[in-house]
Amino acid sequence: MGRILALDHGGKRTGVAVSDPLNIIANPLDTISSDQVISFVRDYCQREEVETIVVGMPKDLLNRDTDGTAGARKVIQALKKALPEIPVVEVDERFTSKIAFDTMLSAGVKKSDRRNKATIDKLSATLILQSFLEQKS
Repeated sequence: MGRILALDHGGKRTGVAVSDPLNIIANPLDTISSDQVISFVRDYCQREEVETIVVGMPKDLLNRDTDGTAGARKVIQALKKALPEIPVVEVDERFTSKIAFDTMLSAGVKKSDRRNKATIDKLSATLILQSFLEQKS
């Protein structure tokens, strides 16, 4: 059984999370430059067995496209082309950045660390993945 990799794609940065080998728990992995997503995922898939790639799809409260939707769709198409043997799944990512920030706040994370957007992106990817894992089970 392979891992599941999740991406919270943004204009500048992309948060990355990965499941444990049994696909039970989501773990933050990294935050990378958005222009490096395809090479990062390809390299990761060469080192680890990945059964599915999950990409957060940005939508507004009325389920309409946002400024980030086109970028996420572009990444999905590029992933499908670069790694055709691995399914790529879209997951609703509404509120993940807000939930990530609130989680850090309630966990007592220092203000300076909460301002680090890379940490929020990584945690958002983890929330996207955990949501996918819960729906899957």
